[in-house]
Amino acid sequence: MKIYAKLALALLALAALPGLALAAAGEAEPWQIGFQDSVTPVADYIHWFHNWILLPVSVIIALFVLALLLIVIVKFNAKANPVPSKTTHHAGLEVAWTVIPVLILVLIAIPSFRLLYLQRDIPQADMTIKVIGNPGWNWTYQYPDLGVDESGEAKVSFTASLLPEDQAKAQNRPYLLATDVPVVVPVNKTIKVIVTSDPAGIIHAWTIPSFGNKIDAIPGRLNEDWFRASKEGVYYGQCSELCGKDHAFMPVELHVVSEEDFKAWSEKVQTASVEEARDFLFAMLQAKGQLASN
Repeated sequence: MKIYAKLALALLALAALPGLALAAAGEAEPWQIGFQDSVTPVADYIHWFHNWILLPVSVIIALFVLALLLIVIVKFNAKANPVPSKTTHHAGLEVAWTVIPVLILVLIAIPSFRLLYLQRDIPQADMTIKVIGNPGWNWTYQYPDLGVDESGEAKVSFTASLLPEDQAKAQNRPYLLATDVPVVVPVNKTIKVIVTSDPAGIIHAWTIPSFGNKIDAIPGRLNEDWFRASKEGVYYGQCSELCGKDHAFMPVELHVVSEEDFKAWSEKVQTASVEEARDFLFAMLQAKGQLASN
């Protein structure tokens, strides 16, 4: 009993921690519970599906099984029931434990199929970004809508790698999530994402939790995904496929900005280096109070 009492006190103390809160949008937080805030239609549906379908059904089933176990322990132990029943068959019970799980699965399947359709039915896009997972454990991003050269390759193309720890601390940005060059997209626009991996590389997975995105990057294959972010901000993700020794050092950093700021950034990135465009964007956001100063 002392062990159970100590365990209960530990759980109560853990629940009382001030840092234990729902996760905010953009990145994971220490001691968070629940998902990161959703900012896309797909993520909204994922949260609803989890909170109102999967979680209640799981809790009800767990409580039901617990109740059955307690009944068996109390009513059918050797002391309370010295002469055990010899019942070996009950048609009604066997029908029930077959039909009820089927109905539960149907209940879960209907919204599940709707979510799958929402994820995979790519709407008419306002902009397309191509994402390439590289053997060097980083991501290459291409913006074909900002122009292509004679060979058909996007003129705006850059590789985003992990921001070194010392630079991340100096810039007050999260290490293992921040990149040296961020992806930039406009708010409230449907973005189509074409995801692949370098033909000489391995399988990766491009993931942003707040967007509800997780799509495999496979060598020699093009996968598609989409998102429409409804809130400006900085959103982080990581490779979600066990892709090798630097799997933990392959982050995604994406900035959702106003349409005006995106236009200014896109004009800058087409006429200057991607680093200059990044600094230009950060300066604009800091001036508006939308990005923390170093």
